Amino acid sequence: TQLNCFSLHPPLLGTNMKQPPTIVKQSLKDYIVDPRDNIIIECEAKGKPVPTFQWRRNGKFFNVGKDPRVIMRSRSGTLEIRSSGKSEDYEGEYQCFASNEFGTAISNKILLRVSKSPLWPKEVLEPVVVREGESLFLPCNPPPGLPPPETFWMDSFIMPILQDKRVSMGLNGDLFFSNVLAKDATTDYSCTARFEFTHTIQQKNPYTLKVLTSEWRFLQDHLSLKKTYYPTFLSPKGLSSSKIVLRGEQLLLECIAAGVPTPTIDWFKRGADLPSKKVKIENFGKTLRIFNVSEEDSGDYTCMASNKIGSIRHSVEVQVKAAPYWLDNPTNLVLAPDENGRLVCRARGNPKPTIQWLVNGEPIESSLPNPNQQVLGDTILFHSVQIGSSAVYQCNASNEHGYLLANAFVNILDMAPRMLGPKNQLIKVIENNKTFLDCPFFGSPFPLLRWFKNGLGSGLDGGQYKLYHNGTLEIKQARPEDQGTYTCVASNILGKMENQVRLEVKEPTRIVRAPEHVTQPKGSTVRFHCRVKHDPSLPATVTWLKDDNGRFKKDEESLTIHNVNPEDGGTYTCTAKTEIDEDSASARLTVTVCCSLPGRPDPPQDLELSDPSARSVRLTWVPGNENNSPVTHFLVQFEEDRWEPGKWQNLSIFDGNLNSVNLQLSPFVNYQFRVIAINAVGQSQPSLPSARYQTSGAHPDVVPSGLKGWGSKKNNMEITWQALKNTERNGLNLRYVVSWRRKDTEEEWDNITTTRTKHIIHNTDTYVPYEIKIQAVNDFGHSPESNIVIGYSGEDKPSAAPTELRVSKINSTKVNIHWVPVDPSTVNGEFKEYKVSDQTSTKLHKGFFTTAEHPSGILTELFPYSKYKMYMVVANKEYEGPLSNTVEFYTKEGEPGAPKYFRIQRHTDVVHLKWDKPLEPNGVLIGYTLQYHTVNGTQAGERKVQSFPPNVTEYIMNLPNRFTRFKFYLAARTQVGAGEVYAVESPHFTNEGQQASCLTLIIGYIATQGWFIGLMCAVALLVLILLIVCFIKRSRGGKYPVREKKDLPLDAVDHKDQDGSFDYHSDEDNKPLQGSQTSLDGNVKESDDSLVDYGEGGDGQFNEDGSFIGQYTVKKDKEETEGNESSEATSPVNVIYSLA
Repeated sequence: TQLNCFSLHPPLLGTNMKQPPTIVKQSLKDYIVDPRDNIIIECEAKGKPVPTFQWRRNGKFFNVGKDPRVIMRSRSGTLEIRSSGKSEDYEGEYQCFASNEFGTAISNKILLRVSKSPLWPKEVLEPVVVREGESLFLPCNPPPGLPPPETFWMDSFIMPILQDKRVSMGLNGDLFFSNVLAKDATTDYSCTARFEFTHTIQQKNPYTLKVLTSEWRFLQDHLSLKKTYYPTFLSPKGLSSSKIVLRGEQLLLECIAAGVPTPTIDWFKRGADLPSKKVKIENFGKTLRIFNVSEEDSGDYTCMASNKIGSIRHSVEVQVKAAPYWLDNPTNLVLAPDENGRLVCRARGNPKPTIQWLVNGEPIESSLPNPNQQVLGDTILFHSVQIGSSAVYQCNASNEHGYLLANAFVNILDMAPRMLGPKNQLIKVIENNKTFLDCPFFGSPFPLLRWFKNGLGSGLDGGQYKLYHNGTLEIKQARPEDQGTYTCVASNILGKMENQVRLEVKEPTRIVRAPEHVTQPKGSTVRFHCRVKHDPSLPATVTWLKDDNGRFKKDEESLTIHNVNPEDGGTYTCTAKTEIDEDSASARLTVTVCCSLPGRPDPPQDLELSDPSARSVRLTWVPGNENNSPVTHFLVQFEEDRWEPGKWQNLSIFDGNLNSVNLQLSPFVNYQFRVIAINAVGQSQPSLPSARYQTSGAHPDVVPSGLKGWGSKKNNMEITWQALKNTERNGLNLRYVVSWRRKDTEEEWDNITTTRTKHIIHNTDTYVPYEIKIQAVNDFGHSPESNIVIGYSGEDKPSAAPTELRVSKINSTKVNIHWVPVDPSTVNGEFKEYKVSDQTSTKLHKGFFTTAEHPSGILTELFPYSKYKMYMVVANKEYEGPLSNTVEFYTKEGEPGAPKYFRIQRHTDVVHLKWDKPLEPNGVLIGYTLQYHTVNGTQAGERKVQSFPPNVTEYIMNLPNRFTRFKFYLAARTQVGAGEVYAVESPHFTNEGQQASCLTLIIGYIATQGWFIGLMCAVALLVLILLIVCFIKRSRGGKYPVREKKDLPLDAVDHKDQDGSFDYHSDEDNKPLQGSQTSLDGNVKESDDSLVDYGEGGDGQFNEDGSFIGQYTVKKDKEETEGNESSEATSPVNVIYSLA
């Protein structure tokens, strides 16, 4: 819809439209035909009136009617030639002329040639004698055919010759052996030519080889030596060559080398990378193919053949020439009377093309003069054209590599506007989408076209609308309010014409409930949901696809699969579609085998490499079994055998739905790859490695990083940098070229080439700036140079000291300091600071970083009332200089610190306060200030103040009553003022406290009386007797009373102690039991005694009355035990009850 319909397609106006001829179909410029077929030379044209046709052959009129074997098709210029076995008689250059009353159009010059398949010349080939290890080539020299035949090598059994890195066919068809092995003599070699047009294959007499092996075998078998040969080139010869290739064609460069071991071929381009997107390395690295060559592909290409003995290079200078190609080709022009116009014919090529204009097939110079046209090189200007001057103009752009021919008619018409499109068209569009309303029209003079909506407005153009030259109206974002009828009106001086387009804006089709991933066992039923919302006026269909190929019917916006099997697993896609839009969503089904749990996936299989290029290759694999858990990612790893053989490294990670990826690679790395599948459970085992893939070498494209220069000694500078990674080397023999020179001088750069990552420059001046740069270099060239960094040679001790050090504005904790700075040249390094230190303390150091002409600073955090003896030095990064003069000063008094301690001792009616002088008096103490007030809950009483001289450190204060609490605040004083406060609170006096105090006094009194001591001894003796009796009765199997707890329910769970016994707990177990002892705080203290402790384990049982069944009772099963009632361990108090 963006085309200029009126100028390109006027035939659409109808049969009454007058138009000059236009060539619409013709044969190729270089036309090769099969001699067995009839010859057809095509030439079709359109125009009104219908054109008539003539032909020229080899520049002369070709009378078709005189040759009975030549027929011209009706209403066409196409020739049919019945060759009758004599096709060669019609070879030549043909050109078609199509004419009517308005002009003549011409075809290209068609070079007709007949295909030829000559026989191979007869020859007798002697056996080829060659020593094992030497190189060899077998010439093919196929007969010259038209077109040239395709060649390949076979043996006399019609089996292809196996080609590899050592044996391969060159571009000229010859078979090359980089080195000959004894096994090469076991077959013969025959060059075979296939001729495309005749579909015939011809075979040359075979070569046989005789390989001499004596010297070779002696070295290998007896001396355990392997004979080696330095690489040499078999094709092309020499160290350099040149090649011309045309723009748009393929560039083919070849390097085949001899040597033992077989050399490896690497390609690179001087000063640039190989164009990775259109380059392909073929024939085991020996052929470089570049597709669609352009001017930037010109330059010097180098192939390097290398083995462990050495390397050799061949350089090819490639020049890209160009046959003419269009920049602006002339197009048909329709003008009204008295209008102006132009035809432009611009072409480019190498060499620059020559432009020639023709009119109606004849050079414009020899045509009749036309005062209304002017030829200006590649442009023809028309002004004030008139009816009757219509013609067809030809532009021919040519150079030594080819030509271009274009026809363009100039048609002079006088016509009112006409509409070319369908009337009252209905356009449906989705909301918020860009929309185009087409209105193709024609008229001469060229009509003015305007759009209106619903018949209103002054023309739509701008804002939401954009009007194109061909009449198309763009609506940038269709909205519901844009619905309506749009009218396009075309008008010129001869009239006007209009057409209408109706626009409907629809809601988009959306999947509002997408299917979800499902994992189900085999045999179950699976349902995927796909709820769709769409415009009510647009019918929607829902289609289900499995793995993008299976198709299912709609089932109420859901898909149900019964009795699923593992083969049902896969990706299911729901597509909702209307006539103008669609939406889709996918989900995966994983079918698990019964009773199996998700596991790690199986490793991928069948790794294949394809689409090789200089720095990429495509890797494809077959995924393994997912084992009931979908694969989420694939990890591709690589191993290379040059820098770190045997070490697998991560390359890239890809989505789990991919199994073919394009890998971006580094140059000069011999890769092999493996793939690891990853699911929610974990990683699979690695796949088997792929075949190896060798990328070609290139100059380093990474600049070494971390470049810096610094001095480790006063007369040197160490330059260091980070080594390139192995995959950044891009070739053999990686070195670093380090360059340096004094900064701000015009000295020549010094440089050194090294394989290390450090270089030391000796005998430098102290702390001198240097400019430093670096680049990496390998056998293929240099990397870009790094940015210049500034480094410095080593530092020395500063040679001067600051002078006139003095202080001012002395305070208790800070002082201002002043000095005269040193000359910067005496720092002998990078200035760090002026450092101030105190001779009387090793802890006080402070640095000042300043370069002011009159520097000063403030020393803070000094101690009040202290003596200081300060000096200063200047420091660089490594050393400190000599000491300045010393300045002594005393800081002023300050507020003292808190007292060392502040204690309260309470007696019956007084409080005794004691303290000690502060650890940091910060001056001369002149006394202490004590403040205190009563405390009653959250309320404080009136504060009272008491002062003491500096030699008083205690105070006794009478209490108004025993229950009054006080809070005390104590601070020391100097002449500056009171210092930090030490606050304490008196103890909390209560009745309970008073009673406890009294009880303590009473117990203390009683415990010292003789009668009480005797009583306690008697009680202890009685308890001992009771314990002995208890032990005797238990040993005899005596009975003990049972508590009143038989009816208590038991726990449903048996709680087994560590010793194997069972302990049943009731709901009342937490209550104090009969005979238990209660402590002062109310907690029940359980007895430490237990009947179990007196037996031989926890298996003793009780009778129904609670008596203990002795240690000889047989142990019962758990079921019987669970029926027994619990019995409580006997405490010493219980023993008393049982004896009572």
